[in-house]
Amino acid sequence: MARMMPLTATSLALSVILGAAFGAGVCCVVAASPRWGAPSLSRRIAPYIRDVADPLGLTPLASRPTSLAGAWQGARSRLDVLIGGSSNITRRLRSAGWHIDVPTYRVRQLSAVLAGCTVGALAIVALSLMGQFNLATLALPAFGGAGGVFISDILLSRAAKARTARIGSELPTVLEFLALCVSAGEGLFDSLKRVGNTGAGELATEIETATLAVGTGSSLADSLTELARRANHPALGRSIDHIVSAIDRGAPLAHVLQSQANDAREQAKRSLIEQAGRKEIGMLIPLVFLILPLSVLFAVFPGIVILRLGLS
Repeated sequence: MARMMPLTATSLALSVILGAAFGAGVCCVVAASPRWGAPSLSRRIAPYIRDVADPLGLTPLASRPTSLAGAWQGARSRLDVLIGGSSNITRRLRSAGWHIDVPTYRVRQLSAVLAGCTVGALAIVALSLMGQFNLATLALPAFGGAGGVFISDILLSRAAKARTARIGSELPTVLEFLALCVSAGEGLFDSLKRVGNTGAGELATEIETATLAVGTGSSLADSLTELARRANHPALGRSIDHIVSAIDRGAPLAHVLQSQANDAREQAKRSLIEQAGRKEIGMLIPLVFLILPLSVLFAVFPGIVILRLGLS
């Protein structure tokens, strides 16, 4: 009879490494397939048919998946339904400016979980090879997966916060430019179109998207309201509400835009002062906890040494 080799930590680690290498190779082969994840024809033309599908192209009349890509789309949708929280994730994705849907973000989260678990498994293998394996190290993949989810959520929050800050910094300039264009006799839509075509930045991109929506059949008020919903910026939302109200009531747009530009400029000044105050407090932390104790130590220590020498 063939003699069975005992299962040791080294053989277990070697098995994990070989299995991980094989799995990575299979994933690379599958990812190289040209049809993997390719959108269907109905999804590609859906954004241009406003009455048939939503802007993401996810029609409720989609048939059952008949290919590997369709099965992958179905798995993403089921994962999104299982985890939940689609409305909150959609709002945060719009605020961050990420042009992906919720199932795609869930897949990114799942990829981060798998990456964290892989790092934890590799750590277990390394500890096994060094002879420091114990039962507590088995929890490393779980901690790695939780860390992957946490990191992906932090990245989304930071992207949304940074984009909101950029929109806030661009808002006064854009409103002043719109007020100047309207005062010169140009219409509001033409002024918005000019800003979208010539401007550079997050707000100019959103305005260009709104003007394109108007060109495909949406009203200007609805497009501006959708812009405020996507940007999720309080000052921009208030400005758009005043502009839409002025359009509905027939108020002079130049005066309204100039007033909103002045308010946005004052809000930017207050935000800058608040940020400077927070930075000043942050600069006091190393002064109080690092520089001041060292100064006291340098001043007191020689006297203590002299007193000890004199007493001895």
